[in-house]
Amino acid sequence: MNVPVITGRLQHVLHAPFTVESGAVLPRVTVTYQTWGELAPAGDNAVLVCHALTGSADVADWWGALIGPAGALDPARDFIICSNTLGSCYGTTGPGSPEWDAVFGAQPEAPAVTVRDVVHVQRALLEALGVRRLRLVIGGSMGGMQALEWALLYPDLVEAIAVLAAPAVHAPWAVALAEVQRQAIFADPEWPLGRAARGLATARMMGMISYRSAQAFETRFAAGRLDPAQPYVTRWLHRHGARLVNRFDARAYVTLTHVLDSHDVGRGRGGVPAALAQLQQPALVVAIDTDVLYLPHEMRALAAALPRGELCWLTSPHGHDAFLIEQEIVLRAVREFRASIR
Repeated sequence: MNVPVITGRLQHVLHAPFTVESGAVLPRVTVTYQTWGELAPAGDNAVLVCHALTGSADVADWWGALIGPAGALDPARDFIICSNTLGSCYGTTGPGSPEWDAVFGAQPEAPAVTVRDVVHVQRALLEALGVRRLRLVIGGSMGGMQALEWALLYPDLVEAIAVLAAPAVHAPWAVALAEVQRQAIFADPEWPLGRAARGLATARMMGMISYRSAQAFETRFAAGRLDPAQPYVTRWLHRHGARLVNRFDARAYVTLTHVLDSHDVGRGRGGVPAALAQLQQPALVVAIDTDVLYLPHEMRALAAALPRGELCWLTSPHGHDAFLIEQEIVLRAVREFRASIR
């Protein structure tokens, strides 16, 4: 099966109802995705890219440096796929779509789907596209959680994984940060039937504090304390809050933060060490030295517990978001990793 080079957004409807881990059944699931390159006749040259919390299927928009002849993912040899996550708001079934609301209603405070549900939907898409082998599953943050679950749920399909700034389990610290963001949304008078713009903007501002580092804030905003012409940190936070309101949905944000909280590779597998010991694929683990969301010791422990884990330290002042900001460094690390496992 040959799949041509694709540059636009595509959609696929799963051929059967989809049952999530909780037992709820979605009668219809639509998946929005993009691809770059061509699928080989044997279906064995695919690379799956998994996006972060508020990302989309358009990898070129948020990780563009990684795709291309000089990139870590080359459409000349790789069939690159990225699908929008189940529960998001960029075309894949999620809050606001009739099939979702008929099952989960308009009150999404309770968790609806998990990281494993997200991966199972991706698997159904790839099967429909004719993918029989994944050379690599790569993702950062929530995307890295998906990469780990891919290796555990479908070990015979996945040759290697790259996990950037994502731990083996969503620890209490990270759960607490997600919960206060949800509470900001719930406190909005428009929740859940309106846009809850103020609540979503506040949640995003809280999130941005955890996505960067104290060092980055000091470097960028210290002068603003004395010079009114400089960008004050408050203006920067409000700007990021407003930008998310303009492009995202409050109910999807609540849903996907619960997806983050569901992340625990050890759940139902005898604990984290036992689960990670099962992974025999080469695994690149990229840790960020200033990450205050997924802490360096968590990433070090993940790499150490993987039988074929390779730890790469990304030294950056930018905190958790360095996996998006420091694209040239990430490109080199992934390219070298792929070269080492050929």
